[in-house]
Amino acid sequence: MANIYDVAKRAGVSTATVSRVLSQPNVVAPATRRKVLQAVERLGFEPNSAAKNLRTHRTGKLLVTVPDLSNPFFSQILQGIEGSAQREGYSVLVGDTQHEDKREEAYALMLRRKEADGLIFLGHRLPRAAAELIHALAPRCAPVVNGCEFSPELGIPSVHIDNARAAYEAMDHLFGLGHRRIGIVTGPLVSPLSRDRLEGATMRAKKEKAEREFIVMHGDFSVESGAAAAERLLSKADRPTAIFCFNDEMAMGVLKVARRLGIGVPEELSIVGFDDIRFAELMDPALTTIAQPMVQIGEGTVRLLLRILEGGGDADTPDSVTLPHKLIVRESTAPPRSIHRRAKR
Repeated sequence: MANIYDVAKRAGVSTATVSRVLSQPNVVAPATRRKVLQAVERLGFEPNSAAKNLRTHRTGKLLVTVPDLSNPFFSQILQGIEGSAQREGYSVLVGDTQHEDKREEAYALMLRRKEADGLIFLGHRLPRAAAELIHALAPRCAPVVNGCEFSPELGIPSVHIDNARAAYEAMDHLFGLGHRRIGIVTGPLVSPLSRDRLEGATMRAKKEKAEREFIVMHGDFSVESGAAAAERLLSKADRPTAIFCFNDEMAMGVLKVARRLGIGVPEELSIVGFDDIRFAELMDPALTTIAQPMVQIGEGTVRLLLRILEGGGDADTPDSVTLPHKLIVRESTAPPRSIHRRAKR
């Protein structure tokens, strides 16, 4: 296998010149550059990327932590991260933290030990090790980016949607159909996006002067928690005519319970989800939901992180990015039965 000395000998230049051609071609005279590149091609020389990384103190790896890898919402975000990173010559290391502090800290320590060039975390907690690194590098910008969530007080750039506005629009859709008594199934309220969605839903209920008919149950984004919330909501004598869930998986749990109880969807109960995961339109009935641009969120986090890395940490913290969402109306929502009856008359 050819090495840098073989290339230098064939091109009639020094090994330092070969190194400059491969790392900073613009500083080398065109004629010399051509001779070196021709020698590289003829000898089939492949630069040692590991050695280059040692010289530049880069690993060529980005670390991504996911709170729940089994959640299909994250699969498309990871697809966006992976595709964007690969195009820029980076590999991706994925850590499934399962909402555990210790796992989050263990992965953040990898960044501290320089086993990865940057960290993208898709949960709501900033690991202590990452926070300490951010503090230590200040006022330089640390290579840490958040995806999906948005906490301005962290001082970390994020790629996300306007969760409050999206929830407002979901509720507006239900009120527009004529629903008044609406159940809400939130995610964990330690999560900023859950709090933002609850704020947006509450704001729309207040505008409708329907706060007293607004029933809130708390879930954890799992199918099981959606089903548990539905059991409580649908067992009430004055049960809601619509339920808005803060993700599609919980909406799937609500639909399962409604079927078991013989409650027709959407004839007797309208259901709205959030995210528009790939299974949403395959449900029966197809789920009305808020679509998030999941692949674009992933791509955006990589762009933010590379801006920090390319700036050597000296640039200001990049601005967070708010991407557009969209209400997708499908078959799981309809006017409540009382309005159906009046329309028939």
